[in-house]
Amino acid sequence: MSTWNTLPRAAFDLETTGRNSRAARIVTASVTLVDAAGQVVEEHEWLADPGIEIPTEASDIHGVSTEVARRDGAPAAQVVQEITDVLRALFEDDVPVIAYNASYDFTVLAAEAARYGIAQLSRFPVLDPFIMNKQVDRYRKGKRTLSALCEEYGVGLDNAHTSAADALATLRVLDAMAGKFPKLQMPATQLHQLQVDWALSQAADFQTYLRKTKPAAVIEGDWPVLPPQDPTRGDF
Repeated sequence: MSTWNTLPRAAFDLETTGRNSRAARIVTASVTLVDAAGQVVEEHEWLADPGIEIPTEASDIHGVSTEVARRDGAPAAQVVQEITDVLRALFEDDVPVIAYNASYDFTVLAAEAARYGIAQLSRFPVLDPFIMNKQVDRYRKGKRTLSALCEEYGVGLDNAHTSAADALATLRVLDAMAGKFPKLQMPATQLHQLQVDWALSQAADFQTYLRKTKPAAVIEGDWPVLPPQDPTRGDF
């Protein structure tokens, strides 16, 4: 039985205009493909003009200003189509796609696809070191950011918060986690389904914790894509 970490695999990362995954627009994106041995064989990078102003707090993180995006970026609809096409081809070839906190990146992409009338991705599997780390190392202390896990597993992260660097680092972190936690070594489709269940359970546990002080707190557990925003909520 072949496990995901002994086969070709890819990593996906976005840098965007904000934290709200349903409202954020794509600024940069990267997809990196490695072979079975983990050697990079293909890289895709995009710079988009998101069509809106990039808030200073976002550009301070990823380094892309509104001016740069408008001058050098491709139209957002074109970028979203190309990203979707690359990911769809990977999934059709049974290549798993690794993304850190995948529900953010894939929800942004889904919202952008809906915005421009682009067909949604319908095939997976996705592998998410964030969800897995909370499951297999649940008593770990400290932050669970990508930077923190890179430091823990000795993975280099130069140019943090650029999509290309974050994508490759995410892949390297998950490879290292699979070495430390052999229970993660299984077919990607099986691991994908486990993460669906883990994400729901983790969200429910966090919601229970929050409701001790905030009775109305809601933590969504859908993974790897959050459903479209409920238009009746009025907070988008």
